[in-house]
Amino acid sequence: MAIKSLSIRIEQEMLDKLHIVADYEGRSANSQILILIRDCIKEYEKENGEIILSKGKG
Repeated sequence: MAIKSLSIRIEQEMLDKLHIVADYEGRSANSQILILIRDCIKEYEKENGEIILSKGKG
């Protein structure tokens, strides 16, 4: 699986809080964001069924 990069715009206060939460969990901010995204996808699929990607996507 290829690793892709994603840029986001985030307010400084939210970023600072993210770093505090990530530090508390013993993770980098990047790892914390990945956990949150995975949890979001898991919850979505639980409610709506598995997301099937077309070839060439992802």
